[in-house]
Amino acid sequence: MANSPHDRFAAVIVAAGQGLRAGQPVPKQFAMWRGKPLVRHAAEAMIAAGATPVAVAIPQGAEDLAQRALAGLPGIRLVTGGATRQASVCAALEALADAGPRLVLIHDAARPCCPAAVIDRLLGALESGLAAIPVLPVVDSLARAERGIMAGRAEREALRRVQTPQAFRYAEILAAHRAWSGEAMAGDDAQVAHAAGLPVALVEGDERLRKLTFAGDFMESPPAPRIGTGFDVHRLAEGEELWLCGLRIDHPRGLSGHSDADVGLHAVVDAILGAAAAGDIGQHFPPSDPQWRGAPSSRFVEHAVELARAAGFTVGNVDLTLICEAPRIGAYRDAMRARLAELLGVGIEAVSVKATTTERLGFTGRGEGIAAQAAATLIPLERI
Repeated sequence: MANSPHDRFAAVIVAAGQGLRAGQPVPKQFAMWRGKPLVRHAAEAMIAAGATPVAVAIPQGAEDLAQRALAGLPGIRLVTGGATRQASVCAALEALADAGPRLVLIHDAARPCCPAAVIDRLLGALESGLAAIPVLPVVDSLARAERGIMAGRAEREALRRVQTPQAFRYAEILAAHRAWSGEAMAGDDAQVAHAAGLPVALVEGDERLRKLTFAGDFMESPPAPRIGTGFDVHRLAEGEELWLCGLRIDHPRGLSGHSDADVGLHAVVDAILGAAAAGDIGQHFPPSDPQWRGAPSSRFVEHAVELARAAGFTVGNVDLTLICEAPRIGAYRDAMRARLAELLGVGIEAVSVKATTTERLGFTGRGEGIAAQAAATLIPLERI
């Protein structure tokens, strides 16, 4: 970090609002987000950066909520906030006076992700300055609005999006708050510092410092893509039809099994079920059940796809390898890909069918059977 061991700094966390727009059963700063109360994420970030003590401004009557949310964290001081953000910060700064910090970071509880690099840049700016704030450029075009009509354009090049934490020399920002005249309605502490004539340096912010405001911000992150694998083997036998990847192949022998013994589709089914953590093909289509005798394996694939969708996923891609000496797969590859794509509900570009031999080694090398292995990727529906 930019601060030396002699640069003691404290922190203020603003958590005194009601957070009504977030639609949570408690004020949003105490609502759960990624397994922890929101305010705890902010407090842990400040403590990890070296801040001590950490004054947390909370609503009146929220002491029990705050104590549970921040239990076990060192250096926490709970301060009853005021009617506005500015009043809450001022109260928290006053509560730090006895600690005598040289520097202070003022952070919003609603910004749970606080990269250490941003704190490093802020403290570095205070080595020669009095105040520093993290900002990001405005990338969208801007328009001035009057009564619902565009009244002109705004110069985005001169504008910046302001984030927290904001960093200050403690004595100077406390004096600026004390000197404020008029209603305490400043949007952030940079405005208080600017009004007091303090130069405010701008450092690079981070998109991860976004502020959680609405109910949708508290939705759990969509699940990650899933990968599953499948493997199957069937014996070649006289008097059987040979089905591979949903196609009937002209061959002297066919695969023996309870259904149509399509080894390729069986491997794909197991790969999809594996990715969905939904068991295996034997659990859903047991060989002991007579209803599956001679059944087309296409039904198994369709069922696996439906199970994946019920779990919130759709097939992303499938990669299948057929292992055999005969038949030669090359002549059927494109038709197999097309049939698989149809069954999976994806484009043909998302399906790969390959073939290999075992150099005449083992049961496949002796032409006794065919093996298949498959990999399938499932994509969460929320990501589409």
